[in-house]
Amino acid sequence: MGGRIYTEAEICELTGEDGMRYINWLGVLSIPIIDAHGRIIAVLGGTPRDVEGWRAITDRAAALMETKATRLRHTEDQLYHRRAQEPYPAVGRGPSYGGGQTEPCELINNKSNTQVTDEILADESFQHIIRFSNLLFRIFAPMLFLYYQTQMELLRNWNPSMVWNVVFTVFAACTFNFGPHALTVPHLDFGNLAWGWCVITALGRFNPDRGGHLILWDLKLVIRFPPGSTILIPSAIIRHSNSPIAADEFRCSFVQYTAGGLFRFIRNGFKTDDAFERTATREEKMERMNEAKTRWEEGVAMYSTVDSLRT
Repeated sequence: MGGRIYTEAEICELTGEDGMRYINWLGVLSIPIIDAHGRIIAVLGGTPRDVEGWRAITDRAAALMETKATRLRHTEDQLYHRRAQEPYPAVGRGPSYGGGQTEPCELINNKSNTQVTDEILADESFQHIIRFSNLLFRIFAPMLFLYYQTQMELLRNWNPSMVWNVVFTVFAACTFNFGPHALTVPHLDFGNLAWGWCVITALGRFNPDRGGHLILWDLKLVIRFPPGSTILIPSAIIRHSNSPIAADEFRCSFVQYTAGGLFRFIRNGFKTDDAFERTATREEKMERMNEAKTRWEEGVAMYSTVDSLRT
């Protein structure tokens, strides 16, 4: 769709003329998004039952990010990144793999940013958000959740010294989008597992009727996305972006995900692709080729249906 943010007026035009559907989500109830095959491919996660208590938790989380952002020491790459039209600091934490690495390692940060994000991750508000995100994942995609859980446990056992953000999550990494206008242009997170889920929690002070919507371009959905609410999407395969907020408003976000390269490294027997090709037997290479033919189908088979969750 091009690298830019779509205005409120343009969103109205899209929903009126271009077949986009507007979802007036209040951000409280959990609503699954179902594909043509009846599979739950995304979830408007909502909030826990104690809505007022959750609002206090997420307000604290937003205030924490806003105040601690003043201590960041960010590079140009952390300000001007492909997902954003206007610059805002984005700091990633946790194990990742890709870009020529020989093995998984923690995303690189300077001392100041590491300390700031360590403090945020240790705060009770973010621990609540992480636990709730994992709960939503386990409820709506139990097979996919189990796959993440078992694969990350294998990785932990392979390298017990690897530093993880927290011990009670199945997501390897997270990114803090500090704002003040953390809004993205249409993009794919192609580094994530193709059929995997990414968890987005919107935070801040903005009018969700006027801006901050989550736009899922390939599903033709424009979703009201209030501060304090959480949405889970397969961000590697569905183009997504946000609508702008007012100049005097504040929006940040907390995103949880796992690099697809980690799963591939584990599948290679904890080796790079090149190392696997050098050391694998002919039979192992043939088995890998056969696996590749059905990998996508096996991946999306991890999605649940509404009926399967009822049984």
